[in-house]
Order: sequence, then structure tokens, then C-alpha cells
Amino acid sequence: MMTVRGFLHPKTATGAASLIPSPPWRYSGDLLTVEYRTDPARVRELLPEPLELADEDPGAVALIWADWQSCSADGGELLDPVLSQYKEAFAVVRCQYRGQTYSRCVYIWVDKDFAIARGLHQGYPKKLGSIHQTRPHPYGPAPRIEAGARFGATLAAADRRLAQTVVTLREPSETNGFVNGHPMAHHRWLPSIEKGKGLALDELIESGAASFEAGQAWRGDAELELFEAPTEELARLEIREPIAAYYRQVGVVWDGGRLLESGMSGAE
Repeated sequence: MMTVRGFLHPKTATGAASLIPSPPWRYSGDLLTVEYRTDPARVRELLPEPLELADEDPGAVALIWADWQSCSADGGELLDPVLSQYKEAFAVVRCQYRGQTYSRCVYIWVDKDFAIARGLHQGYPKKLGSIHQTRPHPYGPAPRIEAGARFGATLAAADRRLAQTVVTLREPSETNGFVNGHPMAHHRWLPSIEKGKGLALDELIESGAASFEAGQAWRGDAELELFEAPTEELARLEIREPIAAYYRQVGVVWDGGRLLESGMSGAE
């Protein structure tokens, strides 16, 4: 009997064509984070049961831009950069499940197919987008990571700009913000192939970094704008009050998660 291999489609005799390799997945990245407060009701409408609003600061949102290099365990993709480099922008809120506070990614855009595939496995609601952010550099006109440095970032999807920001660094920080500082509570959903049969995959899962390292975080101020678009809803998380902005370089390893519940969908 023929055996086909590969972590995800397409599965083949060798597995070499699989869109993504098996975990662990390793990441190096520059993160630009803008935190603000919105109407908590707008956060609540994005939390399916059994998730609830966080008790503290329930309207807090983090909009994060990330410029990544990623690879599998052997690091081979780093020497074929088209397979390792990608950018993303994502919105994170906080929620509660059985008394524990979690972070949850409610919107996310990436610019590579392998990043979308990883998101399907991890429960991130990834879509294609166009993401750009200023890169630091120790020479020439690019900003250094220091007080007064200014970084810009933009997000677009389906030919419409969704968000833009300019962040000015002010001082070193002990944290990179608080909204994205918890384990993630995500849903893995897949509709049944038979009409009217609901979901074939319906899981609430917890995941986070298997290991984490990071450089000095910097805190600053942000000018942030969100824009309406016909097929996107990011602007519903309207900006009511700015909190702070952050810049940090990080290294992360992701190596699986934990099932919290299954078969209890709030999805339609």
C-alpha cells in the first residue's frame, strides 16, 4: 500500500511538497505593537462561548506588526529566504476561560501561503494582506533602536488600506505591553463536507511559546488610524483611548498546544 507523507497538504510520496513542515517552528522577528482601548462590547462580539470578557480592562486591544524570519527545526529555510521571510499584522484582545485570562487573535493578515497554513493549524484566522513596517539599521538613514526613533507601519487587504501607524520610541520598557502577554485561546474550526452537518472540527485550544527570548523592549507613543473596508471589520475595534506603543526584537519557538474543549461551537 502506498504511503503518503507531509505535515499538511499536499501529501506526497516524499512529503517534500507539503506546504509546511512539522513543528517545532522557530521565529526571529521585529514586533511593533500599538495598544489602545475600544468599546468592550466590540470585543465581546468577537468572543464565542464559552469565552468571556476579561475582568480587567476588557476593551484593551493590541494591533501588532511583525517582520519575521521563520524555519523548521533544522533551520534550512533560512538559506532559502523565500521560504522563511514573511510579514503579518494582527489584532489581539484578552478574554477569560474558567477564570483564567487568555490573549486571543481576532484578526490577522499575512503575505505568504505557508503562514496561512500554519494559522489553520494553530487556530489563527489568517487572511492574505499587504504589510510593511520600518526596519531598524545601525547605518544610514534607517532608525536606530533608541529614544526618538520613529517607525511607520501599514496594513492593506483586497486593495484597501486597513490601518497605519507612526510610532515614536521614548524610553526602555520592562514589558512589550500587556494585551498579548498571556497564552492564546483559539478555535480550530472546519465545516463538514456534508451540508447541514455543522463542524467536522470544533476545538477550543490553548497554545503559546515553547521557548522565548527577546531584546530590550522600548515604549513610546503612536499615531494610529483604522479605515473602513467592504470585506473587513478591523475598524469596528474603534480607537477610544490610546495606551502605549512598543518595539521589541524577539525569538520564539512554537511546538504545539493543548485541547481545552471540543464540540461546543459558537460558530455558524
